[in-house]
Order: sequence, then structure tokens, then C-alpha cells
Amino acid sequence: MNNKQLDSRLEQVRMQYNLYKKRPFDINMSRGIPSRKQLELSSALLNKLELPDWMSEDEQDIRNYGGLLGIREARKLFGDILKTSIDETLVGGNSSLQLMYAVLVMHMFTGDNKWNKETVVKFLCPSPGYDRHWAMLERLGIEMIPVELTGEGPDMELVEKIVSQDSSIKGIFCIPTYSNPTGETYSDEVVERLAQMHTAAEDFLIMWDNAYAVHHLNNEHEEAQSILEACKKAGVPNRPYMFVSTSKITFPGAGVAAVGASEKNILRLAEELSTQIISFDKLNQKRHVLFLKDSNTIQALMEQHAKILKPKFDWIQSIFKAYFTEDREKFISWTNPNGGYFVHLTTMDGCAAEIVDRMGEIGIQLTPANATYPYGINPLDNSIRLAPSFIELDKLEVALEALCTCIELVTLEKYGENFIGGE
Repeated sequence: MNNKQLDSRLEQVRMQYNLYKKRPFDINMSRGIPSRKQLELSSALLNKLELPDWMSEDEQDIRNYGGLLGIREARKLFGDILKTSIDETLVGGNSSLQLMYAVLVMHMFTGDNKWNKETVVKFLCPSPGYDRHWAMLERLGIEMIPVELTGEGPDMELVEKIVSQDSSIKGIFCIPTYSNPTGETYSDEVVERLAQMHTAAEDFLIMWDNAYAVHHLNNEHEEAQSILEACKKAGVPNRPYMFVSTSKITFPGAGVAAVGASEKNILRLAEELSTQIISFDKLNQKRHVLFLKDSNTIQALMEQHAKILKPKFDWIQSIFKAYFTEDREKFISWTNPNGGYFVHLTTMDGCAAEIVDRMGEIGIQLTPANATYPYGINPLDNSIRLAPSFIELDKLEVALEALCTCIELVTLEKYGENFIGGE
């Protein structure tokens, strides 16, 4: 590309963008939420309480108080997903985030070794990651340390080094399977090193948010090794808490969440929760057991989800590959996950925030640029998360075409001279 070609291309892209501004869209793809078609897959769930009586397998009347650990059959169902025993499983309400927050609050403010005795409390944050994890930590005044992801999990050389030297580092947040937003799955080596590493803090925690454990898009199913089993073998069974929910399996607002951990940690968490709630919604737990039944039924349901989701992810790949070729291939790179809910875009440095702003100006809302980093701060300003699940294919096509225009426009305006070669 020479100067004349650059000027001509910039003029074309600006004209296209100005056309978008004159007729703005109304498209929101800022959060990874299931579409209406996906929600309809679980409509039968609402009719799954035709019972001869109202008793659970462990003889609890599911209409009444009690059973803070969850009904036995629900603990077994979620234990199958988490690879935990019934005694290592607690089933809660609809939010795994609520259970995560409860664990953090418990360690922060209760017990003989409560963290708030410390001058400063820190957490490792594999980045890009989930902004709601960072929000929890920030709310509790926990200092966040970003750690780069490698494609197979966090940079373990760095993790092992700093946790061995700093006792104020009390834990790490992980999304081990189809990580949000990169889509990577932690390798066996990473899982084993997380379990085996020496930590200066004896009460170091691994917050293992396995939100996408069964959310496959292709026939190639990825699965991170069980961190609890790895920690048991390493002699630190109380290090991990594992979380999962049906938020993107059935109904996000009316699902069921669970936590898996050592028996000691489960009992401690139950004691903490007992000051807040007498029991969770056992009727909904029973409803989900009757609907989801077992691992095979869950897999069949998730295959139906994938039929709805996969064309959207394929569309992203097709449009980007068609647009970013030859002289534009350096403008951006993107992930191609086998599961999960997101595609992560890496722009040229200093471009992400402006690209997202330009999209907002034409009526297309994306997740704020760099929100996947602690405090929303990414010195490279190069991270954009795409969440295609909620919108229909026709709107997704329009949004992606506009996004390509915005990426090219911002990149050429900032770096255009770098792409100028000889005549």
C-alpha cells in the first residue's frame, strides 16, 4: 500500500462508517446470555414437579425449610459434573457468583485466619478474564495482580514464582474449560502445577469457575482435569473451590448452582451460609434433577444448544477470514474456540477502546474494551470480547460487517503510515 492507496482506502472506510452513523443500528452484544431459542429448549422444565409426594431421596419435604446442603439427588447430579462425591458437593440457588462471593467473604472476615487481619490481601487474575470476578475482588478491597494467559492456562512460571514469595497472595481465579473470553482450556500440566506449587500463604485458594464445563460447540470436547483430585494427590485438599451452574444450560434467572470442595470446606461453607439462609430452593433443585436426569441427558441438551450457537461462531470466523486478508491481516487476531460463549479479539495496541466507542456511536453495544482485565486496565488497550449468543444471525452479520469497518478505520487512522510500502 502506498500513500495514495492509503488515502483512498481511508476515504472509502470513512464513507461507509458515516453511512452507518446516518442510519444507526439497535444491536446489543455486550453480554453472553442465551437466546430465546436456547431458553425454549428447557420449557419442559416448568412442568417437572408432578410428584406422588414432596419428599427428596434423603427424606426432606422439598416444600419446607431445611437441607442447606441441597437435596441428595441434586448433590449427586452436580457431583457428576464436578467429579465430586455427595459429601464434597453443596447445591445452592441460581447463582454460582453468589457462592463464589460467599466463599471470599467467609475467608475474608471469619475464622481463625481471616484475611482482613492482613495489611493487604492480593489475588492473581489470569487475563483476559471474567469482569464479574474482578468486580467481586475489587468490592472486597482485594488487590488484583494480572497474569497472562498462554493458551493453555495462566503463565505458570510467573504464578509459581510470585506465590512462593508473597504470603499476601491468597488465591487465584480460574475458568478452566473454554475460558471467558479466550476459549482456552487448561492443560493437565497447568492443573497439576497449580495443585503442586508451593505457596507462601498456607491458606491459598483456587477459585475454579467451571462455568462452561459442558458447553461444547464441536465434536471435539475439551475438559480440564479435576483440580480437587489434583490437590488431593498433592496433599492440599482444602486449596480449591469448584463452581458450576445451569445458567447457560436451562434458565439463567431460574437455574441451580453448585460448589465442589473438600468435605471440610463444604461444611465450613454451609456453616457460613446458615447465618444468611435456612435453605435454598429445593423445589427448583428437584425440578432440575427430574429434567436433566444424568450426564447423558445433559449432553443431549447441550448438543441442541450447540446447534443454535455454532452457526454464530462459524459466522464470526467466516466474516473475519474474508475481511482481514493480505494488507489487513495484521489489524487483528481472534480466537476460534471449541466451546464456551465468547470470541476474543486482539487489536493492534491502543485501538480497542476507540473501536468499541465507534461501534457504540452507530448503535452497536459491545462489552467495554479491556473489561476483561482487573480494574478494566489493560496498558496495551488491545482486548475486545465478542458475545454473539443472544442476537439472531442476520443481526450478527450486520454487526460483524460494521465491526470490520470500525477495526479498519481506527487501525488505519492510528497506524496507516506503518502499512505504506513502495510503489
